[in-house]
Amino acid sequence: MLNFFDLERIDAKKRDVVERNKDFHEIYEVFKPTKSGEQSERCIQCGDPYCHNGCPLHNFIPQWLKAIAGHDLEFAFDLSNETSPFPEVMGRICPHDKLCEGACTLNDGYGAITIGSVETYINEEGFKKGLKPKFSSNKIGKRVAIIGAGPAGLSAATFLLREGVDVEIFDKQARAGGLLTYGIPGFKLDKNVINRRIKLLHNAGAIFHQNIEIGKDKSLEELRKNFDAIFIGVGAIKGRKPGLQGEEASNVYLAMTFLVDIQKKLFGEPRTDIIEVEDKNVVVIGGGDTAMDCVRTSLREKAKSVKCLYRRDAQNMPGSRKEYINAKEEGVEFEFYVSPKSLITDENGRVTAVEMVKTKLGEPDASGRRRVEEISGSQYIVEADVVIFALGFETVNYPFYESNGIELNAKEGVMIDENYQTSRSGIYAGGDCCSGASLVVTAVRDGRDAARSIVKSFIS
Repeated sequence: MLNFFDLERIDAKKRDVVERNKDFHEIYEVFKPTKSGEQSERCIQCGDPYCHNGCPLHNFIPQWLKAIAGHDLEFAFDLSNETSPFPEVMGRICPHDKLCEGACTLNDGYGAITIGSVETYINEEGFKKGLKPKFSSNKIGKRVAIIGAGPAGLSAATFLLREGVDVEIFDKQARAGGLLTYGIPGFKLDKNVINRRIKLLHNAGAIFHQNIEIGKDKSLEELRKNFDAIFIGVGAIKGRKPGLQGEEASNVYLAMTFLVDIQKKLFGEPRTDIIEVEDKNVVVIGGGDTAMDCVRTSLREKAKSVKCLYRRDAQNMPGSRKEYINAKEEGVEFEFYVSPKSLITDENGRVTAVEMVKTKLGEPDASGRRRVEEISGSQYIVEADVVIFALGFETVNYPFYESNGIELNAKEGVMIDENYQTSRSGIYAGGDCCSGASLVVTAVRDGRDAARSIVKSFIS
């Protein structure tokens, strides 16, 4: 350990940009054992590990780095799976630069430990060696229904199964995984990685009910009668539009509508929306990771040109910096300090251009972030054949909430107490459906901690 003087930070190697733009395969290679060990040896083993505190899951990062530096793969594997339901997923998709790596002590002058890449290596190498996460074979005679097979739901299922609770998962899509399967493109997260975890849950006893939407195909009242507890993890999937003239045109889409449609196309599944961007000028409005997913997907779908328009600058983009860098490398054109004013349509009602206005940053708002101000008289036109809004997501107020006495909070999300229990006894919730759109890792944390509360209620 403590080899940060002699060894510099090294990121995982990326595939050549020309090749990776041709497909949806992951762009990052998994670390080799030597490289993973070297990066782990850079850790200074802080007495108060900021990386651990910067991780919403509070992963045992220094401990598994030390284990890898000491060539103890099995211990590192067990440690990484102790606090996380699928660390090889989080190692790929977490914004590490804003969380664990951003909090790393070595960031000040030496470069953070490449925590995410080591986390991915530990689990991929562990699976290769035949290691498996542990589940209890001793059942406690309790059954929990989980609504939603996304990050929060799969996390809750994992930790319930570990405690011997029987789990059944109800999900409206054809495949389990939610955002991980349909919303995050394969160049960031190979779908076989998700399938492997789902298979592990199957083998541990989880029962998946796909193409089942609660409130339509099955009632919540029925679940309440047949299960000892219920966990709701349905996410926040309602996309936002800015309220502009022309935004209802047929060639204007919400980000998740676009990403899900393309993923279904790749799966060969029936598509509700047939969105084609080949040989078209695509404009994506927004600056988060979802916007980066849209622009990079558009490139792989052979768009003629791809522009990302954002009202602040690159330093103020809410997503991970590595995703912005990857998008730039792949050929996305960025325009900063601009905001849409209206969408220009032709006689057929289709958008042909976006009227933009230039912006600047003004005084800070209540949160401390500087306000966006428009510059008078600075309007200009950007040609567009397809417009995609990536402006965040809102919760959905499902009818079964009110009919079952489930109250909502000020953000129109499901209201929960400190134990993740809703206003209805025995019904728990977590993730974006409670807090509003946030990170996958926070949804995963909620699913884990809700599962622990559910188990505690069974034995108290």
